[in-house]
Amino acid sequence: MESTETLVCGLVAEARAGIWKKGPIRKHEGSKRKMITKAPKGTQDLVPGKSENWQAMERVFQTEAELHGFGEVRTPVFEHTELFLRGVGDTTDVVEKQMYTFADKGGRSITLRPEGTAGAVRAMLENGLFNAGYPVKLYYSIPCYRYEKPQAGRLREFRTFGVEEFGAGEPVADAQLIAMALSAFARLGLDDVGVQLNSIGCPTCRKAYHQALKDYFTAHVDDLCDTCRSRLDRNPMRILDCKSPVCQQIAQGAPKITDYLCEDCRAHFEQVQHFLTVLGIEYTLDPGLVRGLDYYTRTVFEFPSKRLGFALGGGGRYDGLVEEIGGQPTPALGFGLGLDRIMLALEEKGTAFPKAERCQVYIASMGDAALEKALLLVEELHRCGVAADMDLCGRGLKAQMKYADRVGAKYTLVIGDNELTAGRADLKDMQTGEKKSVSLGEHFIDDYLGAQGVLEDMSF
Repeated sequence: MESTETLVCGLVAEARAGIWKKGPIRKHEGSKRKMITKAPKGTQDLVPGKSENWQAMERVFQTEAELHGFGEVRTPVFEHTELFLRGVGDTTDVVEKQMYTFADKGGRSITLRPEGTAGAVRAMLENGLFNAGYPVKLYYSIPCYRYEKPQAGRLREFRTFGVEEFGAGEPVADAQLIAMALSAFARLGLDDVGVQLNSIGCPTCRKAYHQALKDYFTAHVDDLCDTCRSRLDRNPMRILDCKSPVCQQIAQGAPKITDYLCEDCRAHFEQVQHFLTVLGIEYTLDPGLVRGLDYYTRTVFEFPSKRLGFALGGGGRYDGLVEEIGGQPTPALGFGLGLDRIMLALEEKGTAFPKAERCQVYIASMGDAALEKALLLVEELHRCGVAADMDLCGRGLKAQMKYADRVGAKYTLVIGDNELTAGRADLKDMQTGEKKSVSLGEHFIDDYLGAQGVLEDMSF
């Protein structure tokens, strides 16, 4: 396998020679130049027109989290690989097949984060957030990276909204976290999202369950895929999460974890169900639900979308992860929601997103002196929190007005020699055509805000 340095040097040489192993032939409009590459497979650009919809969606989850006392954490895009090997689990598909791992220039093994929980635990411990007392409540909205076949709602760079709660061991915390996610879905108008619920127990009761699974799957070992055969001795529960149709069929007859729960885990699970009932939340018990990461204990849950036919996210408890990463034994729980999938659900539903307002007023100018005045007035409007724009491309007046209409300007102000001499100009309402004279001098802002209909439109 060629080294990173060799690979980079080869790419540099190819670039200088004008040769690329891959590269779409795409011409920029009005140019004979060709693009040298395109976005990597499994990624997407969120350009204006789309990004505003994402911002609106993310604000709903952020607001919901903050209503529940969660604060935002921002962790690095990459971490030392051992964090995920220890935290996520070396028998998971994520670690075995999907992680983007590489050696940096110092020879350290680095991995682009495949999920958000392990990094949040490390950040909580490293920054001593527990010193302020429990519970510690964190949320994040981040890109994550997994190498798998791209498909609808499953990209190689995907966006996740997650929450993590440390120090809360009571079953009521599990129910409240589920309710928080459902509340955000309801705010978005996604009324078809359900709850699938299970308990996968603790290390104590899982010992007997692992042996029962091992005995069951050993009888079908010849039919299991190569990956599942390798997991049989190391972690037979991971076979339940295999995506192979044959393994899934075999797993349907496997023993159920709920038959092996210890007394404490059973009582905890019953209390979680009790509090969900108190909250009026309907749920479906799914004994086969184990989630795809090894750190989970006790409660696990997913949020299936009836409209799309797959889960929009899920989570559960991970009471042993903080200790595994180097902290004191600490109960913890959280969830991760796939924002790409949620956006698919919103688009499928035909959600009407609020239109972004990029231009409240457009100042058109004619001549050098008018251009300078327009620049000063636009900056003055910006300082007052008004979305304003002006010509930056040397357009004529007619083209400027077409541009103002294209960007949806509510008002236009035209400045030429006559307006400069008089020190006033007409502010035009682009919808009604109504005009009102405003000052171009020191009272410009006062006149602008006092113009008919403008003051009511302002949001500071």
